[in-house]
Amino acid sequence: MNFVADGYAFAPATPDDFPLLARWLEQDHVRRWWGDPDEELAEIARIFGDPSMEALIVSHDGRPFAHQQSWDPALWPDYPLQDQPAGTRGIDQFIGEPDMLGQGHGTRFIGAFARHLLAEGAPRVVIDPDPENLAAIRAYEKAGFTALDIRATGDGAALIMIQEPV
Repeated sequence: MNFVADGYAFAPATPDDFPLLARWLEQDHVRRWWGDPDEELAEIARIFGDPSMEALIVSHDGRPFAHQQSWDPALWPDYPLQDQPAGTRGIDQFIGEPDMLGQGHGTRFIGAFARHLLAEGAPRVVIDPDPENLAAIRAYEKAGFTALDIRATGDGAALIMIQEPV
């Protein structure tokens, strides 16, 4: 899916993006919440062969700065989102470029992406930050997400946040 919304360009990630993604995953602010860079890069690589998932590179003013992914929670039976409406999309993302942090880009591109998914027919978009990741939670709230509850996952507790069509 290629699209532009609110000044952000979203383009499918390709294997050519691996060096960029690897560099971003090594950043302390990404590693803190995403974990081991090698494991996460391998996980992103698996997305390429999975039609239920999508990995994107987000650019602003022609500069790639963030990773965005979308996935179908119904296809993850071990993840505690099986109670979500059919067609729900889960999203994950990070800003890789440190100089792009703290400027509102996260709120804006995440909001644009969620609105795009809802406009494409998703009945709900869900995001699942670590409950201790207060900066991300504030950005998600500003992007239109509301807290649903906290659930246990294989990676620890997750604050389940949702956005639905207005």
